[in-house]
This record gives sequence, C-alpha cells and structure tokens, in this order.
Amino acid sequence: MSSTKNLPLPPGKLGLPLLGETIDFLRDRSFSQKRQNWYGNLYKTHLFGRPTIVVIGADANRFLLTNENTYFTSSFPKTTKELLGAASLAIQKGGEHLQRRKLLSQAFQPRALSGYVGGMEAITHGYLQKWEKIGDLTWYPELKKYTFDVACKLLIGTDTASDDEIGQFFEEFSEGLFSLPINLPWTKFGKALHAREQLLMKIEQIILQSQQQTASSQDALGLLLQATDEDGSKLSIKELKDQVLLLLFAGHETLTSAIASFCLLLAQHPDVMAKVRTEQQNFDFSQPLTLESLKEMTYLEQVLKEVMRVIPPVGGGFREVIQTCEFNGYQIPQGWAVLYQVNRTHRDESIYTEPDSFEPERFNPDRAEDKTKPFSYMTFGGGVRECLGKEFAKLEMKIFAALLIRKYQWELVNGDKPEMAMVPTPRPRDNLQVRFGCLSK
Repeated sequence: MSSTKNLPLPPGKLGLPLLGETIDFLRDRSFSQKRQNWYGNLYKTHLFGRPTIVVIGADANRFLLTNENTYFTSSFPKTTKELLGAASLAIQKGGEHLQRRKLLSQAFQPRALSGYVGGMEAITHGYLQKWEKIGDLTWYPELKKYTFDVACKLLIGTDTASDDEIGQFFEEFSEGLFSLPINLPWTKFGKALHAREQLLMKIEQIILQSQQQTASSQDALGLLLQATDEDGSKLSIKELKDQVLLLLFAGHETLTSAIASFCLLLAQHPDVMAKVRTEQQNFDFSQPLTLESLKEMTYLEQVLKEVMRVIPPVGGGFREVIQTCEFNGYQIPQGWAVLYQVNRTHRDESIYTEPDSFEPERFNPDRAEDKTKPFSYMTFGGGVRECLGKEFAKLEMKIFAALLIRKYQWELVNGDKPEMAMVPTPRPRDNLQVRFGCLSK
C-alpha cells in the first residue's frame, strides 16, 4: 500500500476551488477530447465537488468494472440517492445488490421478453399513426411520451401513462435527479421529492391492485410479485416501490435518447435507410412481430449498435475509490471519484476503423470490431452493474425501428446537422423537428 501511495497522480488540473472544472465539463462538448489530447487516457480533474480521475479505453474500463467492491463501488450524487431511494437496485451495493439483481432479472428473461412484444408493437403502431396525422412534428417530446407509455404498460401494467398525472409527476421527478441538493418547495430537488411521494403513492395503488389480480406475465410487475429469491423470500411493497420507480426511469430517459439518435442518423444517412428498408422486404408485414423474426433482422441490429456507438445514450459512469490502487503507473487514491468514458472509448482508432464515420457494417460477423477487445463497446456499461434491462431496451428499439421504416418517411427541418445538447442525455437542441409522413406507394 505504501508503495502505491508513493506513485504520482495522473496528469491534469483540479481547476477552481469548490467548482473545479464542473462548468467546463457540462458546457464544453469537447471537454474530454481536449484533455485526452493533452494528457492521454488517464487524467485528473475536479467534478461535482470531488477530485476525479477520468479513465478512457477498454483496458481502463476492464480494470474499473471488474474490481467492483474491491477497489471501487458505485457512486451517485446526494439528490440521485434520495430520489431513487435506499431500496433501489442502483443504490444497493455488494451482496445485497447481487441478490436483488438476480431476482429482478426474472422480469427480463427471454420468456418474459416474448410476452412484451405484442404490447410494444400495438403501442408503436398507435403512435406512428398519430404522428402521420400531425405531419410537421417536434419529435423528441413525442418519443418521450412513447417510451414512457411502453414502460408503464409493460413494466407496471398501466395504460397511456404519459397523458395523466403519473407522466407529469415523473417529469418533475426526473428534473431533480441531478440538481443541487436544496430541499425547498420551489427548487428542482424540492419539487422532485414531492413528485417522488406522489409517484410512490400511485405505484403502491398499482401494486395492491396487481396483487388482487390473477398472476400475469404481461408486465414486469406481475412477474416481480411472483419472483422469489434463493431463500423463498419475496420483495416487500416498500422495496417494490423503489424498484418500480427505478425501472420506469431506466426504461424511459436513455431509451428516448437512443431512439431519437436512430431517427436522426438515418435521416442523415439515406443510403443506410435504404438498406434497412430493403431488409424489411424479406418479412410479411401482415404478420405480427416475434422474437424469432426480430432476430432475423441482422442488418437492422448492426445499425442500432452503430447508432449507440456513435451517440451513446449514457456518456459514462462514476465510481468511488474505496481502496487506493494503481493503474498504468499512476495512483488512484481512496476517496476520489473515477469516471469512465463511453463516448471516448467508442472513438478508439485502435478498435474502430474511422471511428467518426457512421458505418453499421463494422458490426458484420466477419469484422465484429467491438469483439476485438473486451469492454470496448460500452453502451450498456459492463461488469456486475451492466444495464439490467438492456434486452428490454434493445427489443423496444428494434420493434420501433422496424415498424417505422416499413411504412414511414421523415426528413430533418433544420438542416442535416442540428446542434446537440448532451446533458442529461444526448438530443438535438431543436427537439428533432421533422416532416413526417407515410411512404408514397
């Protein structure tokens, strides 16, 4: 340990007192790229009130994410911890986290996913028909309603949630997750805490109603009510409420960003759009989608992987150092934060050919650039905290993309390269203004 503490800290600077480099980090899209150019794949900074070491690349990701609970543990801002709740899987650590993750994963097994397909398809058709009638469309808020409706229907069994109070409360709740921890009625955090209370009351009502009904596998809540751990124990209502809140958040915010990026990038690359359309001609549009037919859409799968490589919906993840350690000759001190970078990892020229280009063929089985090194494709994180609902998210994206491309066309209103906002998740600043319509026959 003493020899580790004698090692130098990574290069970089800590910036201003208290603020560090947080303002630059939030405002400058090139923050990490600039510092990577200056210092390399490991540098120090000061973000969100803590000295932080930023790590970039597959080797760093592997070291960080395979040493969970040895050198590192998950870390969230105070506001996020309070709003998600102590019983939430995201907040739980160690053995408790692993045990609960295993139990919750029962809602995302292939059999469960198969039961979600029909519901996803029906909701998608409804929204596509609605957008066709609108024509000139501000798409991003509509996509947000769409993903929230899917999440509410298939995770907790409620209909058209985006149009009622649950949707309104959830907006306020989400606004406060990464805000200043000032609990006053007019602050984002204060409003979010109030919204959390209202959401938990509504979720409890939904849980109690679900308990009175016949056991169902049509939504995740029905499966979780039946799920038991190795000791035969079930989730308490108190814990279920926190877990459901997390599922709704995870199945909504980042998925909206990913779907919007698909719509944006295909509008920018009509050659790719044409290839996706050609592949869809191999399927009978009159037949409902199934897990089997979706698996046969191999080019669409490559496109979706490339979308999330080029514009990952989550830019990285924080960890806290619980034991001083060494990486690449530098000291990683106990008590500091570590931030791994998804976007910069996805731009690694030693892994990806011409990484700034949009090229789905890089994921062909004969190329499979993401398979050349573990932890080089990080859209869903990795290690013991890899996104639990990643197969749910991939399924929803694929169903949406297939049904959209079969019958509809869209073009960007404000030019081919709209300015992007990156916080809290990537999205066009114009909220994806498009002209939307049915394909001409």
